[in-house]
Amino acid sequence: AVGRTMGKLQSKISVHSSKYRADGSPEETGPVRQHGPAHANAVTSVAALKPDLCVSGGRDKSVAVCSWRSGAVLRRFVGHEREVTKVTSALDSNRVFSASRDKTVMMWELHGTAGPSQRFPGHELVVTGLAVSPDASWLCTGSRDNTVCKWDTETGERLGRAAISRNLVTHLCWVPGEPYFIQTSEDKTIRMWDSRALQVAHTFPAKRHIQTCCDASQDGRYCLSSSSGSTGQGAEATLWDLRQTRTHVLEYKGHFQTTTSCIFLPRGPALSRSVATSSYDSTVKVWDQDTGGRG
Repeated sequence: AVGRTMGKLQSKISVHSSKYRADGSPEETGPVRQHGPAHANAVTSVAALKPDLCVSGGRDKSVAVCSWRSGAVLRRFVGHEREVTKVTSALDSNRVFSASRDKTVMMWELHGTAGPSQRFPGHELVVTGLAVSPDASWLCTGSRDNTVCKWDTETGERLGRAAISRNLVTHLCWVPGEPYFIQTSEDKTIRMWDSRALQVAHTFPAKRHIQTCCDASQDGRYCLSSSSGSTGQGAEATLWDLRQTRTHVLEYKGHFQTTTSCIFLPRGPALSRSVATSSYDSTVKVWDQDTGGRG
């Protein structure tokens, strides 16, 4: 009864007139709209698809394409046998990719049939990382089986496989405008891969905690990674220079438990460069990219 009641409550659209800064103070910005649930269970991953569309994956084993303006679920793709762990897309393309605990990756066409247009089997454990080339012709995947794979999205052929001992992949992201992608791992390292030969181009100095997520800036100059942690130890996000020293530039400290995700925020005409992080401590924090101060 409790679950049904919560479901009914969550299905109502609620409008809030403020958002909250990282320090907890409200900032009046106009309506913030929260729509009804797109999944029957927890949402595990969200990614941008087009300027007005996002794609999400959930524990209900489905992939949903939603309009963030109306909240409507425009497409739902079903085919995975276990929960979806990651979703991604080449921005403004019609192709959606999903990874799952069923050890497979699937490709879906936004305007195609309800079934997958391509399957990518081959990992031996849960797939935990996805990165697609800007033209959506190549897909790189990572898994807890210590491997990274490269695939031809048209044929489904595996073009390469690289294994590194203890490299339990947690996340992948493509570097815009470059043939490189970034990978984080439970071995506490961040690696930059050359997708052409599927070889590690650079390994950044190891951190003290598991690296949970990564993102690359739109200009391709910087990478962001986030750390696990607890009771105020670890849980930082780190800014890395991809072009020059390839060392860490700045750390963003303030979370008290594992920082689960990190992202570079789009820069507006009057806004400074900013990054955002989310954590198991129930907070989302926005930081000034250059100073580490919280906005």
